[in-house]
Amino acid sequence: MADGFRLGVTVPELDVDIEYDHVPITDQSFENALERAKNKERLSVADGIELITTGTEKPGIDPERKAQVIDIANQRRAEIVGDEVTFVANLNNNITTVCDAGCLFCNFSTPSCEYRNADNPAGYTRTPAESRELVDTALDRGISEVTVASGLHPSLALDGEHKEILRNTDELVRYEPPKSYPDDPGTYTEQIDAISFDGLHVHGITPEEATHASRGTDWEYVDVYRRLADAGLDSVPGTAAEILVDEVRDVICSNKVSADDWMHAMEAAATAGLEITATILYGHIENAAHRVLHLQKIRRLQERTGSIREFIPLSFVHHNTPLYEQGYLSEGATPAEDELMVAVSRLFLDNIDHIQASWVKHGDGRSLNLLTCGADDYMGTLLSEEITKRAGGDHGEYRTFKDYVDMITSIGRIPVERSTDYRTRRRIDPDDPPFGPTIGPRADGSPIL
Repeated sequence: MADGFRLGVTVPELDVDIEYDHVPITDQSFENALERAKNKERLSVADGIELITTGTEKPGIDPERKAQVIDIANQRRAEIVGDEVTFVANLNNNITTVCDAGCLFCNFSTPSCEYRNADNPAGYTRTPAESRELVDTALDRGISEVTVASGLHPSLALDGEHKEILRNTDELVRYEPPKSYPDDPGTYTEQIDAISFDGLHVHGITPEEATHASRGTDWEYVDVYRRLADAGLDSVPGTAAEILVDEVRDVICSNKVSADDWMHAMEAAATAGLEITATILYGHIENAAHRVLHLQKIRRLQERTGSIREFIPLSFVHHNTPLYEQGYLSEGATPAEDELMVAVSRLFLDNIDHIQASWVKHGDGRSLNLLTCGADDYMGTLLSEEITKRAGGDHGEYRTFKDYVDMITSIGRIPVERSTDYRTRRRIDPDDPPFGPTIGPRADGSPIL
């Protein structure tokens, strides 16, 4: 299983034997770290490690200490955001599964050679017109946000200029013309332009995609994001972060951007005027020190930008992934680790107001519990979810407004529909059904499904 005390990675069958430079050993005590958290002092990395492990003097999570950490985090949540639990009426539009990055934590991708040559490929690619049709239908259901994410399709370029550069470059860049594939994904700007209409908020293009959208050029990230913003992009998701420590990234996603490049891209997005979110993917081969070092980088990014609207802990779903199949791990994070990840995120990230709990990763019961560990946001309706499902997640692809009202009121909290940026909010009266969205451009309060 995932192990916060892991000192390295060993997979004898693959001749993998790695010792980590960053390990969960500190000169701090759990008691001192807890006291600093109670006093609302800014936590150090050592403090965070002691809290997220409930003490590094011995392996294993101490239930009483865990309860103490969670209690402080939940009090802090109540002080900062009150008893509201927010959620958004949104749609996931995963443009394509085609990707050759080879990340060991992913089962979403379809290698380009398989997609290009198969009579009935397992993956898919949506054209800009198909994306628009999907979004148009969802707008009628009341969404206010579409989240755009995709694999790194070899045909995808930023725009027409970028496509011409890739066609004519002598550099070794991963580019193949659209005619090599059954479907043409267009360009990133064409995809964004196709779904940016009627005032819908477009949330998309991770740092990894921004890197793909500038390959073969000397363009800066800020230039890429400005072009995307001109096409209609409104904000940027902080996914592709995984763990922002390169000794972990070198194992799980060696072909992705480095931790520093991820940070540079997100800062550039903020410079381009786009609001951002941040995530962590935990519960695989990393340890507690890596988790807290990741939080430290997110806190520093927020200090520099002030643009992070929410932090999203993502518990690794392992079942169908190469990390599991190749023997790097046997299980993901335990429920106790999930609770402490949310709680310490709340306490450590003292400059980010909103912490999210994921029903996609945890299911209804466990995700509701995380709302009592320091989280205050509860994702969105999604309507479609492919990435976690393909990794082995089995908690469904959508939630209705009635689902949200029933779940949130069951723990004595207040359901609130929100916009992506949290600036528009609507409290929902649980005694006044039916329940539906009202913030989206076409929303009229009708049930979304």
